[in-house]
Amino acid sequence: MAFTLEDLPIRDDLRGQSPYGAPQKHVSVQLNVNENTHPVPQDVADDIVSSIRQALASVNRYPDREFTELRESLAGYLGHDLTAAQIWAANGSNEVIQQLLQAFGGPGRSVLGFPPTYSMHSIIASGTGTRWIAAERDAEFRISPETAVAAVREHQPDVVFLCGPNNPTGTPLELATIEAVYDATDGIVMVDEAYAEFMPPGQPTALTLLPGRERLVVSRTMSKAFAFAGARVGYMAAHPAVVDALRLVRLPYHLSVLTQVAAVAALRHAPEMLAMVDDIRGQRDRMVRELRDMGYSPHETWSNFVLFGGVANPAAAFESLLEQDVIVRDLGIPNHLRVSAGTEAETTAFLDAMRRVTREQPPVRLRA
Repeated sequence: MAFTLEDLPIRDDLRGQSPYGAPQKHVSVQLNVNENTHPVPQDVADDIVSSIRQALASVNRYPDREFTELRESLAGYLGHDLTAAQIWAANGSNEVIQQLLQAFGGPGRSVLGFPPTYSMHSIIASGTGTRWIAAERDAEFRISPETAVAAVREHQPDVVFLCGPNNPTGTPLELATIEAVYDATDGIVMVDEAYAEFMPPGQPTALTLLPGRERLVVSRTMSKAFAFAGARVGYMAAHPAVVDALRLVRLPYHLSVLTQVAAVAALRHAPEMLAMVDDIRGQRDRMVRELRDMGYSPHETWSNFVLFGGVANPAAAFESLLEQDVIVRDLGIPNHLRVSAGTEAETTAFLDAMRRVTREQPPVRLRA
């Protein structure tokens, strides 16, 4: 008999678990993992390559383990009077979240979340031995202050994860909910703002709540709006004491010098890198309109993707789109699919393919 994972002395709480991962299929229109499908502008890419070339001259030495220049650049980008002492970064926001649970979660502790939400929240909880507690959302995937506080009071978690805009639904998160949760717990409150740049212009973010809230953490990423998913740069803003806590659990020199200089170079071009955000919002809103015209039920979204209901058979629709060289995401939410906003051409390809799916499988009406 073949030797398998189950034959290893793996931790009991990891047995039967499945690793994270969307299907990786090579198709022409990839709209399944909420990437920014626009390429990095050529002049920005040239500056990044130049910075990496210079850094290679000293790559025989360990990088700055405090990634000082990157933290200063991120603080400048975020604004809100933040300083480098309040910034932390890692290899994607997933590693930031992992370090938070290593420091504030772990065996005998718990983290509260509100599914459907980013699936890595519960997976990272499992990996760090932190008990995951799933609380209910309100209608249309929202979380009112009353609903959130009731869950916190019932479960008394050590950490609370909120996601705004929420992944995979795109749902806005009210600042009042964050404030209410913070006031209801003595633990860490982490707000995952991976899609903050796609919110309507002028909308306040959780960064505005940081002053006076020493246990509040706001997580961000360069993967989405900055089209930097392959570079793996996530970061957070919090009180300096929280940053000190993460120093206790981070691996030595966890950010390579090449990652650091590439991110700093990209941040030098922030306005140019973010210029594509308006176009992405436009394609997102176009998908909402046209999917609604087809008879589907797209949910309100402040992100770079659309979750839409009314799909008669999501698995069959997924396969039909795949046959047309378009990949979206089947998240297992009944009668729903999720699609990322792409370029105008990619969005057109998806919508044309979806019209063909609709002719084969007419939308179904969802129960209120």
